[in-house]
Amino acid sequence: MNNDLNLKELWSKQTNEPPKIEELFLDFAKIKKKNLITLIAANFLMAATIAFIIFIWFYYKPNLITTKIGIGLTILGIIIYLFFYNQLIPYLRKINETQSNSEFLKAVIKLKEQQKFLQTRMLQIYFITLTLGLCLYLYEYVSLIPFPWSIFAYLVTLIWIGFNWFYLRPRVVRKQRDKLNGIIKQFENIKNQN
Repeated sequence: MNNDLNLKELWSKQTNEPPKIEELFLDFAKIKKKNLITLIAANFLMAATIAFIIFIWFYYKPNLITTKIGIGLTILGIIIYLFFYNQLIPYLRKINETQSNSEFLKAVIKLKEQQKFLQTRMLQIYFITLTLGLCLYLYEYVSLIPFPWSIFAYLVTLIWIGFNWFYLRPRVVRKQRDKLNGIIKQFENIKNQN
């Protein structure tokens, strides 16, 4: 039995058909639609969160300044994040199939850079302000319960934020990057073949 492989023969028999451009545009259209839906949902949910936080502020009327600062920081973090997150809209709207391949590729790369900024700097600012805001907000109410329970309340809050930061955030970021990187790589391959 001959186990020697003839690599030249295998290479010449290989049929590596490049993806069709229409399929790439369809793939990107799906990504674009999903990003727009996610963006709209995030705006709605964060606006609802801000409204709920303001309702809590007026309904429970906190006494300590730390609670008010915590609420303000939390709302500020959400607003800043939403402001920069909504900056993706022009990038998403600008990209369409009528562009030349090189213009389309440049636009997708710009979108990727904007997403990277959002996923690194802006998420860091968001999580820092959210964490500080929550910790300051909780202080007034946690100080009213016995010490072990107050530590438990802070611990649960910080574990939840840590879970989001160290587990959920990287997964979402990786999925988004992989999708855009796949589209970019395929368009670069097509561009290089021409």
